[in-house]
Amino acid sequence: MAESVFRARVAEDGLDGLVEVDSAGTGGWHEGDGADPRTVAVLRAGGYETAHTARQFHASWFDRLDLVIALDSGHLRALHRLAPTAQDAAKVRLLRSYADETTDAGADEAHDLDVPDPYYGDFAGFEECLEMVEAASDGLLAAVRTAVTARQVIPARAPEHDEDGRPTPAPAHPQEKESA
Repeated sequence: MAESVFRARVAEDGLDGLVEVDSAGTGGWHEGDGADPRTVAVLRAGGYETAHTARQFHASWFDRLDLVIALDSGHLRALHRLAPTAQDAAKVRLLRSYADETTDAGADEAHDLDVPDPYYGDFAGFEECLEMVEAASDGLLAAVRTAVTARQVIPARAPEHDEDGRPTPAPAHPQEKESA
């Protein structure tokens, strides 16, 4: 669910060519399975993509990842244990830590940041999870946008060329103009 929602946010923001969104579980018990039909129904109703095949997270993936998002404190602990280094462990964050408290109705006074697993509950639990994921995804997108923008190298303006194709020297000061 979180992958579909965040992938949509990234695409809407025009970052889909710069940000890779993927998901995996901390255990392999559903590996190879599609998403729960209730998840698919909730995502479809929200206008999100529903294609998904479960797989298990591997510690070797930390090398290529900048950020690893956990949905609950159990996943957070499991991912910290999998992290080969302290730097890798620092890449792991709870999704709802990015939520704006005014838009995240599920955050109680104890600041519980878990997205509860709705699997053993009713359909309403899946809808509630979607609301939590959506609320946190906006804040996560803002953080990712800031990180991506900071990393992008803004190319310098291409140099002017003379009639022979040689670059002309740039003025020492932007207001300075060459005299003829």
